[in-house]
Amino acid sequence: MTGAGAPGAAGIIHCLKQDPSIILTVADADENAVGRYLADDFIQIPKADDESFIEKLLQVCKSKQVNVILPLVTKELIPFSKNIKAFESIGTTVIVSSAEPLKIANDKSECYSFLKKNGIEVPSFFVVRTVEEFIHAAASLGHPQLSFCFKPSVSNGSRGVRIVNHSFDESFHLFHEKPYNLHISYAHAVSILSSKPFPELLVSDYLPGCEYSVDCFAQNGRVRLVVPRLRKKIINGISVQGEFINDEPIINYCKQIVESIGLHGNIGLQVKMTKENKPLLLEINPRVHGTIVAALGAGVNLPLLAVRQALGLAKR
Repeated sequence: MTGAGAPGAAGIIHCLKQDPSIILTVADADENAVGRYLADDFIQIPKADDESFIEKLLQVCKSKQVNVILPLVTKELIPFSKNIKAFESIGTTVIVSSAEPLKIANDKSECYSFLKKNGIEVPSFFVVRTVEEFIHAAASLGHPQLSFCFKPSVSNGSRGVRIVNHSFDESFHLFHEKPYNLHISYAHAVSILSSKPFPELLVSDYLPGCEYSVDCFAQNGRVRLVVPRLRKKIINGISVQGEFINDEPIINYCKQIVESIGLHGNIGLQVKMTKENKPLLLEINPRVHGTIVAALGAGVNLPLLAVRQALGLAKR
C-alpha cells in the first residue's frame, strides 16, 4: 500500500489487517509516515513525479514478491496505470483504473463535460481561465442573488475550493469561527484571481442540500457495490462523523457515473443534494477514500474486497 502517510492510511491499514493471511508492506516518500509503525514492513519510495518512481516500485515488488499494489496517492495513479503490464510481467497486480478513465475522473472540468455529453446530470458549470470569464460565470450562475462554487480543475484534498456567498461576513468569520469555513466574498475572490495567474477553474452552482461520501467498488467498469454515507461533520474537507444511508437515487446515480467512465477498484465520490433533493456530483476520487474505514461499521471491508478481487478471490 502506498501513501502510508496519508490522512486515511491508518484506517485502511486496519481494514487490510482484518485478513491475517495478508503480509502488508506500506510505502511513502516520507520516512516518518505514520503507516510504517502500523504495518508489517515499510519502504521509502520516490514521489510519483520522480523519474525513478516506477523503477523503484518494480524493484520493491520483485524483491518482496508483492502480489498486489493498492495506491492511495492521486498523483501515482496515472504512472501506475501506464505501467500496468510491467508490473504484471513480474506477477504484481496494481489496483488502478485505465489511463483514459483516470484522466477524465481526475480533471473536474473534463469529468463534468464528459458526463453532461453522455446524458448524466451535473450542476450547471463553466470552465474558467481568466478573471473576465470568472465574472461572466458568476453572473450567469445568478450572483449576487445566488451563491456559487469554484475549484481548480485538477486538485485534491479540497485545495482551492471556495463557496462564494454575497452575504458572507469575513470579519465575523475571522474573529468568531474556526478557520475551516470554505466561504469567501465575491470581492475577495476577484481580488485574489486578479493578483496573479491562476489554474483553470471549474465554476458551478452551489448545491444547498446534504453532502454524501459514496464508496463504490467496481470491476473493470462494472459496479458491484455502492455505499453512501451522509457527511454530518467535516473538518478540512475530511468527513469525521457520518451515517450510512440506503438511498436508491444516490446509489443509482453514482453507479451510472462510475460505469459511464469505466473505473475500476475502490472509487470515492462526493455528491450533494439540490434544493429539490436530487443528488448531483461534486467530484470523483478514482482511488480509495481516506475515510473508507467507516464502512467497517456497516459490515463492509472495501479495501479488502479490492485486494481479494485483484487476487481472483472475490465472489463473482
